[in-house]
Amino acid sequence: MQSPAAPSATPSNQFSLRAMRAADMEACHRLTLALKWPHRLDDWQFVEALGSGFVIDDETPGHTTPSLAGSGLVWRYGDSHAALGMVIVANALQGLGLGRQLMERLLAEAGDRSVLLNATAAGQALYEKLGFVATGKLHQHQGSVFQAPLMALPAGVRVRPLGANDAPRLLALDQRASGMDRSAVITALMDVSEGVAIAGDGGMLGFALVRRFGHGRVIGPVVAPDAEHAKALISHWINTYGGTFMRVDVPDHAGLSEWLGDLGLTRVDTVVSMCKGSPPQGDRQRHLYSLINQALG
Repeated sequence: MQSPAAPSATPSNQFSLRAMRAADMEACHRLTLALKWPHRLDDWQFVEALGSGFVIDDETPGHTTPSLAGSGLVWRYGDSHAALGMVIVANALQGLGLGRQLMERLLAEAGDRSVLLNATAAGQALYEKLGFVATGKLHQHQGSVFQAPLMALPAGVRVRPLGANDAPRLLALDQRASGMDRSAVITALMDVSEGVAIAGDGGMLGFALVRRFGHGRVIGPVVAPDAEHAKALISHWINTYGGTFMRVDVPDHAGLSEWLGDLGLTRVDTVVSMCKGSPPQGDRQRHLYSLINQALG
């Protein structure tokens, strides 16, 4: 959630909360443009189609048409967990309780699921009041890198393109690494992404997807058995798209932040990962080294 600003609305402001519609995407996109977030209209349309969203209309008398005051989305990951993101309140309307109103509605939509989010410093205090606790940190790296070193892999292990028959194994690996059933989101990602697998004699060990997002491309999710395999996957995409803008969002515990910085992918932001309920428990032999993005997790 963005930085708070002093309230400038008048007591006559009238607001109403309702379900988000596909027709709201251009107005939602304007909210992120005002915050200088990188999301394209296509990025908004993608996340909206996968989740349940709500918006707040500013229906203040004198406005010819309602303007969008805020937005938020929740994505269900099976029956156990959900992710929450794209929580925005227009700068001029900060401090009026609209953020809490959105959050309470989104949490109700999540039901009994444990809820995950990545919080900016500005939003963290509200989330803590709503029962979220910090579980870690997430580093945003981005930049244009022309070449990454080729990573030495064990004998018989190679990076190869994903094939049509890899989907079941990929979904299983993601569930092992994330501790959640994200099959609907990952399946949709595969339709808009390029992908590679890292594989050995026993089959697929991990994978990495890359897709258009924001100012260029984003690498994620990346699932691998260890950091060296993850580096090999990330290096593949850096070398494929050398010189173009790329972004990677990596958990602090993944231990890749310094390596990415050395490659020229600068750390530009760090947010706090939070959970309300029970954090997902991933497999100790498969790890999530890069997120889909900060909203979807």
